[in-house]
Amino acid sequence: MEKINLEEKLQLFNEYWSPKIIGEINDSYVKVAKFKGEFTWHVHDNEDEMFYVVKGILTVKFKDKDIHLYEGEFIIIPKGTEHMPVAPEEVHVLLIEPKRTLNTGNVINDKTIEKLERI
Repeated sequence: MEKINLEEKLQLFNEYWSPKIIGEINDSYVKVAKFKGEFTWHVHDNEDEMFYVVKGILTVKFKDKDIHLYEGEFIIIPKGTEHMPVAPEEVHVLLIEPKRTLNTGNVINDKTIEKLERI
């Protein structure tokens, strides 16, 4: 059992849209990621997702609205909800998701990461 420093973990990589595992809670991973630009519209049919903004501003687009998340805010996106994260500037996020969650949900493209790195 060791403490984890988010800032130190986020300094270990520079890739965008490439979540890194920093811990496990039961059947979920705790991940950190850096976002910049637009992701892709996608749905997670069987998993809820949580995005917590550590640094920056993240917009999560839904078909009927946009939600802006500022540092210290988070959102839980229910399974089956189509969404697209957007980060005009670099954003650092903490994610909590079931271990089976694919970052692009129902979409397979160049941003899909099938095997996550643990840091």
